[in-house]
Amino acid sequence: MSTIDIPDEHDDIDGIEVIDIRSGDRSTPFVHRVEPVSKTTKAIKFLESHPDVRISAAAVRRIAFGAVEPGLLDGARLERHRVETGWLSVITYRAYTLLLSPAIENDRLLDEAHYAADPDTSNNQRVLAMPTAHDTDATLVYADAMDDLLAAIDRASKSVRKNNPQEVGRRIVERPLTAVPATFLNPGRHPDDDLSLVDGNSRWASCTADITVPASSIRPTNAKDPDSLLPSHLMRLPLTERRDLVREIVKNAHRDINGATGTSRAARAKRDQAARLLNAMTVPVQVIVGYTDDNPSMGMGRFPVAVRSLLMRMNVGVKQFDPSSKNGVTAEEIVTALFDSGELGDDAQAVRDVLLGRADVTDAMKSLGLNPAFRDLRFTFVVQQLTRKEPRLNAVMAAKLDKRRLQVTHRSGPIVELGLRSYSSLAKEKLAPVRTALDTGCLWQALADHEWSVENIDNDQAVDDLLERADNGDVPARLLLGVLAMVTLVTSGYLLAPGGSAEQIVGNIKVMRAGVGTVIKTVLDTKEGRQVLADAIKRIRAGLEPRWWADGHLVEQDGWKGSDFNAHLRLAANHGFAPEGYQNDPTATELEDKALTAFQTSLTAAGADLDDLIALRKMNGTTTELSWTVVEPSFKQLSFMGNDLARIAESEPR
Repeated sequence: MSTIDIPDEHDDIDGIEVIDIRSGDRSTPFVHRVEPVSKTTKAIKFLESHPDVRISAAAVRRIAFGAVEPGLLDGARLERHRVETGWLSVITYRAYTLLLSPAIENDRLLDEAHYAADPDTSNNQRVLAMPTAHDTDATLVYADAMDDLLAAIDRASKSVRKNNPQEVGRRIVERPLTAVPATFLNPGRHPDDDLSLVDGNSRWASCTADITVPASSIRPTNAKDPDSLLPSHLMRLPLTERRDLVREIVKNAHRDINGATGTSRAARAKRDQAARLLNAMTVPVQVIVGYTDDNPSMGMGRFPVAVRSLLMRMNVGVKQFDPSSKNGVTAEEIVTALFDSGELGDDAQAVRDVLLGRADVTDAMKSLGLNPAFRDLRFTFVVQQLTRKEPRLNAVMAAKLDKRRLQVTHRSGPIVELGLRSYSSLAKEKLAPVRTALDTGCLWQALADHEWSVENIDNDQAVDDLLERADNGDVPARLLLGVLAMVTLVTSGYLLAPGGSAEQIVGNIKVMRAGVGTVIKTVLDTKEGRQVLADAIKRIRAGLEPRWWADGHLVEQDGWKGSDFNAHLRLAANHGFAPEGYQNDPTATELEDKALTAFQTSLTAAGADLDDLIALRKMNGTTTELSWTVVEPSFKQLSFMGNDLARIAESEPR
């Protein structure tokens, strides 16, 4: 059976040649053939005895069996790659494409996947658990059921094949892919190990795009049309059968080239497609075969972190991570680093599980004294844990975020992505405005300035008790009330980014157009505002619309939509809750206060911009200093601003 479908193609006059991939003597005609297993013996012995190779015998065998020229592995030089936590040992060779598998993760889809932390999550596109470290080997360990793993891998492979096609076939792949040994704790009827890509999934998917499943090799079938080859077809095969499949495809492609003689369009098309297939059957690959941690006591414990940091560094090309997905990966790196350094407290494992939200958090939430049925409690816990003031926690976060100074706004991205994992089952069109509202600023400085904790506020009485403490000046209670209310209002659509018609809704009076965190912070400072927020928590949890403060008490508003409540809350943040307080023309004192706030906000933004510039220079490896003529205006402006501010401010206390 032919493994090649021939589409109706244009007349390619020059034709496509099979590219010689040999590294040695090229004096004889090139015929692409899979070496016999006997040629792998020396390579296997060399790798098994090498002191820097820290992988299982099964992983060594996969490397040797997958090498196009296994003889070159005997005596090959290993390279050492620096990562944040230590050194990775890497071996580079040319491999058969089909003896590698795409990445066993969906990090690119972290903003779209469904999480176990969401009580309403389903198995549709459910995110995989993070891989763990092997006790002794440089290997990623996966605990998910094999069917779940294969479904995620197939889905990701189809996605990159469609969204990021690569030019493969006319030329061979020349940019190396990166792979790592993987093992599966629940393989079922499948092999329990593989070589999984860390970088190069788009190249792999493009290499296999035109390969169809040979029915005799993969499975019996009565289908008239063969299936497109997917990772799941390969990963169910034992290693020897997988290698035999490669041999069969190569043999059939050569047969098609030799059999399609003549100059007709059909003959040339068949030869060209066979040549494309052969050129796509091999790829350069670097496989991670060892890891040495900077802290010897950690052993292989931080190997998954090292691999993920390599992943983030590599995905900077044509298909970068979306900001939300990148924030998700960074957030997981932060949580993992905090866990490894002992910064998550006495219940570290439970805290880690709740923050990541990849696995069922029911038991972990209960162990922390929180009701797992309440999504807003978990989101609030994420906010509390990642705004703590501990110096070591702040240092870890600053390093992962690549910031010189950690400001409260820097924490927002990771917090939002971890928090929204409780709401991942929301329809995309509903989740998008929620993410936008939170990304515009969901934190305020007091959250990082004060110690506060998350209590099990899971009933109306608990909300009322929290409100009473907040009214009595209890700052931690007030912060907890504010975050719970913000999460509840935003995720239910009652507090989002201000729409263009916000002023029209409230009678053409200026509303506060700041981030949702600033709105909540301002409303929290008024007694009426705290009443509105506490009541909103209770009513939204009960599936009711929030009430509004009018005539000295809370009143249901007929016909109000989410945009109405949003506009009125932003109006109250600007002018208070008493109708007579609304005004288009603020007092001179209010204008001065707003001007100072605007100035201080601009300084925060400028500091963040400077951090971004420094991070960009670091990423680009720029070491040359900026010329004085370029930076002189900035230095002078900073100096003038400092002098001007000093003239209107008290002296610094001594």
